[in-house]
Order: sequence, then structure tokens, then C-alpha cells
Amino acid sequence: MPIIESAEVLEKELRKIEKWEKSQKGLWFWEKIGRIPFALLDKITPKFIQDKIGVVIDELGSYIQTGGQYLISERMIFKKFNPENVTNLEEVRRLPLEKMDHVAEEIRNSREKAAAIQGATTGIGGIFTLVIDIPVLLGLSLKVLQEIALSYGFDPKEKSERVFIVKCLQFTSSDVVGKKAILEELTDFNAEKRSGRIISQLQGWREVVATYRDHFGWKKLFQLVPIAGIVFGAMINRSSIQDVAETGIMLYRKRRILERLHEKEELGELL
Repeated sequence: MPIIESAEVLEKELRKIEKWEKSQKGLWFWEKIGRIPFALLDKITPKFIQDKIGVVIDELGSYIQTGGQYLISERMIFKKFNPENVTNLEEVRRLPLEKMDHVAEEIRNSREKAAAIQGATTGIGGIFTLVIDIPVLLGLSLKVLQEIALSYGFDPKEKSERVFIVKCLQFTSSDVVGKKAILEELTDFNAEKRSGRIISQLQGWREVVATYRDHFGWKKLFQLVPIAGIVFGAMINRSSIQDVAETGIMLYRKRRILERLHEKEELGELL
């Protein structure tokens, strides 16, 4: 398959992503202490609400293991590539990186708006809607990462790709040490995927979900403020999806670039 971008262009784009990766290794102090409030929030949350959250989180675990309700329609993503008349992932993989980027950005903008509306809605009801907001936002995060995966020609129905999506979520909510470790894991993701060893990393999905939830910390508690909770909810959820989508775009984009460079190297085009 001919590769549209030159090696020089691909290397340049790869350096941009590596610069972004370096920028992600800082963490504000308030982010470190911002996870404390959920320990208090759990104590005052009625048991029936905690049970409901548990059910939804178990559904997320089911997605990671077997797929499920968070898998989205490929056809809807393919339509975004028109007038190229894309009908399958193999055709997406042949498209220029620029077109993939355009669709991924369109997805990010659309999901940010949806998250803002959802956050404003849950900002009305205080603690009773706040505790439900977390798993709903997790579901939206999974959807946007799946859509971004498709926009770069990767199949989220594959178990290994669901692992990658979990790693994207984990990266978004991790501290400096965690981000560095995840980037190191993902550097050789394709090699690990081929060997099958990457599948074993699914076992930690519940920890990922807990870390992702706690990441909101003080920011989410602002949603409890009457009236102002609507504004805070919209801003926080929009920002959260923006971070998740940015991570997905950068890390999936990096994989596509590395695969094209590898293909060029195999074809001897780098000589």
C-alpha cells in the first residue's frame, strides 16, 4: 500500500506528539490533593445510590472484557470521511493523516458540547445527580475514544484496542509517575499486541475506573453549589472530555505515524 506522507513529514509530526507527551508530565499541586473529597463524599452518599454506581461501573468492566453497549457504529464515523466514500477500516488506513486528524477533531468538538450539556444537567440536582454523573461521563469518555480509534483506522471491537482505550483513560487521570509509566508501556504496544501479553493488563480495569473517578476531586464538588453547579458542571465535563479526546488523538495518531514509518522502512523508502 503506498503511503501518502513522506518520511520527513511523518517524523515532523511524531516530534510534535513527543513534545506534547513531555508537556503532560507536570502536575499542579491542587490536582494532587483534589482526590481527597471523594473519600468524604462516599460516606454521605446513600447506599442505594452507591449500589447504582457499582452496577454502572460493572457494566464498564463488561465493556473492557467483552465489548458491550459502549461500542459505537462504524458507519457513522465512516460517513464523516465523505466524499471519500469510505466503507471500511482498511480504506480509512489508506487515507492521508490530515483527513484522519480532521475527523478526529470533529469528533472531539461534538463530544465536548455533549459533555457540557450533560454536566449542566447533572449540576442541577446536587449530590443525587453528581454521583450518577461520574459513570455517565466515563461512558461518554469510552465512546469518544472508540470514535477516535476508528478515525485513525483502529478497531475498538478488538480486545487489545479496548486495552489501549483503558490506558488512554488511565493516562488522563494519572500523576506524573503514572503518565511516564503508561507512555513507556504504550511505546511498544504494537509489539505487545502481536505477542498477546498486553491482554493481561485488563485485570486492573476497576482500579483505572476508581482512579479516573477520584481524579475529579474538588472540581466535581463545585457542582454541589446551587445554581452555580450548572455552570461548573458544564465547564468541568467539557474540560474532562477535551482532555480524554486530546489524549486519544495524540496516542492513536502516534501509533498510525509509527506504523507508516515502519512500513516505509520495510519498503526501503527511508534509504
